[in-house]
Amino acid sequence: MRILVNTNYFRETFADFPAGVEVEFAQGKPFYGVREMEERIAPYGILVIPSLFPVSNSLLDRASNLKLICNLGAGFNNVDLAYARSKGILVCNTPDAVTQSTAELALNLMLTILRRTSEIDRRIRCEKETLWQYDKLTARCLAGRTLGIVGMGKIGRRVAELASVFGTRIVYHNPRTEVPGYERLEFNELLRVSDLVSLHVPLNQASFHLMGRAQFDRMKSDAVLINVSRGPVVDERALVEALQRKAIAGAALDVFENEPKVAEELYSMHNVVLTPHIGGNTFESLYAMMYDAAQNARAFIAGNPVHVVN
Repeated sequence: MRILVNTNYFRETFADFPAGVEVEFAQGKPFYGVREMEERIAPYGILVIPSLFPVSNSLLDRASNLKLICNLGAGFNNVDLAYARSKGILVCNTPDAVTQSTAELALNLMLTILRRTSEIDRRIRCEKETLWQYDKLTARCLAGRTLGIVGMGKIGRRVAELASVFGTRIVYHNPRTEVPGYERLEFNELLRVSDLVSLHVPLNQASFHLMGRAQFDRMKSDAVLINVSRGPVVDERALVEALQRKAIAGAALDVFENEPKVAEELYSMHNVVLTPHIGGNTFESLYAMMYDAAQNARAFIAGNPVHVVN
């Protein structure tokens, strides 16, 4: 069997596969693009890809020997799961590898937006000594705030644990599962009471544009939105309008509706913090994703596939 790993880092995690298994990595570049992948895919039985790599049905049609796609990351909305299954292709992910790094980024974004550190850093470089007017730089603490977590999976729960250390009140919304130790609220009630709303849901039909104009209007006018889940969970145009009319006080975003494009208005807003989808982009998480993907491939070859999402 041939395995194509469409990345070029931490190769050692794919060492020591059984005899007869050939592992190949992207050559001469960080990863192969869609068109190049379509030209290369036919001989491979296992494909390992970043979770942002778009797997088209056309690519699946060309993958005559493909039996397993392993996404590096927790997400898997880049693959048509039903179509892959109809072609006899399983899809798996690495759900644990990005938990800590993504939760840490969520906390980082909360502190950055509340303490205005990103804004103040930009301004001091231009305004220099004239910025030393403390009455114009007053910010807010995380302690004493109410954090509303939408989606209490592994990342949401880790965010709750980390934020609790700051003396933050934690409320959450989960459609089905109850998480002991925290206050569970209906979605609209969470929006009403929260000072920060942090999104940690997978992207699917139910979560697409979960946050739109009606939801922003239910939030406090001094509340902020944190999104480290998937961009289309937020109606980006509705968010821009909510910020412009001061329906909410700010937003800190690691993901966007049409990546890598970002709504132009967000770039110039001082009350918005932007990062380019880096939730899982730490050395620790990247290594863990590659290691877990290799373990997924080994389990599949042994006839015991794990972390299958379709």
